[in-house]
Amino acid sequence: EVQVVESGGGLVQSGESLRLSCEASGFTSDNYAVGWFRQVPGKEREGISCIKNRDGATKYIDSVKGRFTISSDSAKKSVYLQMNSLKPEDAAVYSCAASIVFPLSRETCLDSTYYIFGSWGQGTQVTVSS
Repeated sequence: EVQVVESGGGLVQSGESLRLSCEASGFTSDNYAVGWFRQVPGKEREGISCIKNRDGATKYIDSVKGRFTISSDSAKKSVYLQMNSLKPEDAAVYSCAASIVFPLSRETCLDSTYYIFGSWGQGTQVTVSS
């Protein structure tokens, strides 16, 4: 059974940084993807970045490019999201999800439906004060 646990949220001021961690354990193969999502009340969950563990391929949405960096440490079964130059609009509950890679999938690892057969973490709150 795949388990996903996030950590690292908190309260920061605008312009500061945070690093989120996502530990995804239970995979029997290294061919899996991990995505970071965020959601604010009243809005749909938004995929912001993802990484495929085997080849290290990454994706970002435009609003975080140049500010956020996703990385993985296979030995620790962890994926990190380094968030720099945080803005008040980045405040949200951040969750990670993990799934084996489906090569023929029409979704990308930024889509929440990519993880329909995967696992989700419980979420961690990121608050950014102006």
